[in-house]
Amino acid sequence: MVDNTETVYKKRQLLSSQIDLSKFNARDFEKASDEAKKQQDVMGESRTFFQDGMRRLRKNPLAMTSIVVLVIIIAAIIIVPIFCPYSYSTIIRVNGRRDKGAVNLGMMQYSEMEKQYMEESGEKLFPHIFGTDSLGRDYFIRCIYGTRVSLSVGVVAAIMVLIIGVIYGSISGYFGGKVDMVMMRIVDVIYSLPDMLLIILLSVVLNERLSPLIKGTSLAKLGTNMISMFIVFALLYWVGMARLIRGQILQIKNEEYVLAARTIGTSNGKILRRHIIPNCLSVIIITTALQVPSAIFTESYLSFLGLGVSAPMTSLGSLANEARSAMQSYPHRLVIPAIIIVLIVLALNLIGDGMRDAFDSKLN
Repeated sequence: MVDNTETVYKKRQLLSSQIDLSKFNARDFEKASDEAKKQQDVMGESRTFFQDGMRRLRKNPLAMTSIVVLVIIIAAIIIVPIFCPYSYSTIIRVNGRRDKGAVNLGMMQYSEMEKQYMEESGEKLFPHIFGTDSLGRDYFIRCIYGTRVSLSVGVVAAIMVLIIGVIYGSISGYFGGKVDMVMMRIVDVIYSLPDMLLIILLSVVLNERLSPLIKGTSLAKLGTNMISMFIVFALLYWVGMARLIRGQILQIKNEEYVLAARTIGTSNGKILRRHIIPNCLSVIIITTALQVPSAIFTESYLSFLGLGVSAPMTSLGSLANEARSAMQSYPHRLVIPAIIIVLIVLALNLIGDGMRDAFDSKLN
């Protein structure tokens, strides 16, 4: 019989690295203090790549301020049209009659007909915060819709660049050899194509071909110029992303964990999805974030040249283009969309720089 109060130890084997616990007393082992346990919890805290990057991003004051500004702008373009009684194409009317005096109004001004209506009915009309344009349309709501269009173009263009660039660059970098050589020569040819010339040519060609097809649909509001712009984004703007992804994959594909996956018979598609592309996530996030302001700026200057959305739909660039003729008399019409473009592009660039500093492992 063995006494339960005694501890039974296995006999230590010869040349074994096992500690002989029989030589130690219970007093030789002390319990960890609460402070030591907390320190161990902190040291052992586990974070994903995204969580670690977001923690560093939150420490960047410029990036966080830019996020707040961008959130305010996005909230405005979503919420304001719900409460504003005007639309981007609505010409000011009072009691169902067109108000011919509600043209070229200054900021926070009413026309004579509107003042008379408010005096007689006692009803307060929604103010023209940024005034009206030469056709009597509320300029504030046109700026809101213009911001919505410009941001939508930037996001859609970034998604197109992301999808095409990642797929193309992954295939080129992973398979290498002749496949890589042929695919990169195609990229070199695309780099040599002038995007402005392509947009003009596509606008002229598609104007006749697409107009009957899109008539009566939601695409008709954008017009053939905007559709041709999206096509050019899909044709040209992904090459930068493809080259970056290819360069990353050329470094990663020879790592030991990739070779181990090949050894056990993992398919090429699964290796790319599970092992290689997740390790390119920092480059993908950074490039996509910086592509949005680039696309917005491209759309703005194309709309400024008259190659953007079709009237009466508007964008920030087309608003600035319309304001050129009355720049001396009504300078605020040019200044307001210009300030909005600057705020959006600057905020997105600062967010992109902050994400680069936060997610690029080589900088941390």
